[in-house]
Amino acid sequence: MSIFGALNTAVSGLTSQSDAFGNISQNIANSQTTGYKGVNTNFVDYLTYSTATQNEPGSVVALPSYQNEVQGTIAQSRDPLAMAISGQGFFSVAEANGTNVNGQTTFNPLQYYTRAGDFTMNNEGYLVNSAGEYLQGWTVNPTTGIADQNKLAPIQVNQAQFNPVATSTADFSANLPATPAAGTPMSSQVQIYDALGTQQTLTLNWAQTATPGQWNVTVSSPNNSPTTTIGTATVDFGPTAGNAAAPPGTMSGITAGAGTTASTYTTGQPATLTVNANFGNGTQPITLNFGNFGQANGVTQYAGSTYSLINFSQNGVPAGAFTGISIQSTGNIVANYNNGQSLTIAQVPITTFNNADALQSQNGQAFTATAGSGNPSSQAPNNNGAGGLVVGSIEQSNTDIATQFTQLIVAQQAYSANAKSITTASQMLQTAINMIQ
Repeated sequence: MSIFGALNTAVSGLTSQSDAFGNISQNIANSQTTGYKGVNTNFVDYLTYSTATQNEPGSVVALPSYQNEVQGTIAQSRDPLAMAISGQGFFSVAEANGTNVNGQTTFNPLQYYTRAGDFTMNNEGYLVNSAGEYLQGWTVNPTTGIADQNKLAPIQVNQAQFNPVATSTADFSANLPATPAAGTPMSSQVQIYDALGTQQTLTLNWAQTATPGQWNVTVSSPNNSPTTTIGTATVDFGPTAGNAAAPPGTMSGITAGAGTTASTYTTGQPATLTVNANFGNGTQPITLNFGNFGQANGVTQYAGSTYSLINFSQNGVPAGAFTGISIQSTGNIVANYNNGQSLTIAQVPITTFNNADALQSQNGQAFTATAGSGNPSSQAPNNNGAGGLVVGSIEQSNTDIATQFTQLIVAQQAYSANAKSITTASQMLQTAINMIQ
C-alpha cells in the first residue's frame, strides 16, 4: 500500500462527505417546502486491488438515494382548493411556456408530476400551485357527467353564468276531495321557468263534473300567449265504465282537451298531461306528471272536503352567476352558482409509477418520468393502487429535521477524520523526504 494511495482514498472520503453534506443542506433548506421529497446519501466502496494477502486502498463515492415514495405529514390548509395525496401517486402538472397570438397561455408538452398541492385559482381560471405549475385533469362531459380519461389537460374554470333551463317536466301531487265543500276553490298556483329563466306562474284549476270520480282540469298562466288558458283535460278516478281496473281513488284515465295531449291508461305507467305554453319565446312544451295509473301516488281522490297540494317539483332553472368551485375527495371539480345549481367540470386523477424513486427531479418540487421510473399511469383517487385525495390540506416536506441534524454531525465528524488521514499521510511523506538529508 502506498502513501499516495492512502492520500487518494482520503480525498475521495472528503469528496463523498461533501456530497452528503450538500444533500443534508438541501433537505434542511426545504424542510418547510410543500411536497418536497428528501434526498439521502448512500456510500459505495470502489476497490483497487484486494486479495487474501494484499489490499490496495480504493475510494468511496456518495450516491443520492431519493425518497420520492416516503409520505410527508398531511396538514390542514386555509385554502379550500389545496389538495394532498395520502398514499402513492402524484398530481400531473404542466409548465407554461408563453402565450399565443390571442394572449392565451401555452404549455410545455413535457409532462411534470408533483406532490405540491397548494393550488389556487389564477386570474385566467387555472389552478396553479406555489411553484407556478398548472394542475392537469380529465375534462368532464357536462351532459353525461363522464370524465374523458384518455387525455390530460390543464384545468381551466369557466366563470361564465349558468344558462337558464326552461321547464319541460313537472311532478304534481295532490288530493282532490271525495266530498268537496261548496264554494271551496280547487286550484294550485305553482312556479316554473321560461326559456329566458324568468319565473312564470302556472295555475291548475280543478272542477268536479256531474259524473262521480271525474274532474275537469284547466291549465293557465297570466303571461301565456295568445290567451291565458294553455289547455284543458278530463281526469277520471277509480273504476269507470270503460276501465274497471283502477282501485278507488286512483287515476283511471286522462282525456286530452284543447291544447293538450295525454298518456293512455296502463296499470302502473305514468299518467301525464302535456301542455304547450308560450311566454313570448316560442312554444314551450311542459309535461305534467300526475303519478301512475292505478296507484296511490301523484294525484288522487280520497276522503275529505278540501283540496290539498302535496308536492310540486320541476326541472327549470333560472340563470345563475358563478360563485366559486369546490373539490370533492373523488377528484371532481365542481363549479357552483348562486341559483343553487352546480356543474362538474373536471376530475383530478392521481398518477403512479412502478418506481417513483427513479423519477428525475426538476425545479419546483416537480419530477419527470425516466426509463427507470416506468410509464405514468393515471387513475381516479383510491383506484388501482393510487392514493386518496385529502381536500383542503397540503403534504408537508418529508424531511425530518432531527434526523438531518444527526446526519450532519456524522458527516462533519467523517469529514474531519478523512482530513486527519490526509494530514497524517502528509507527515509520513515528509518523514520519508527527510530521510535523504
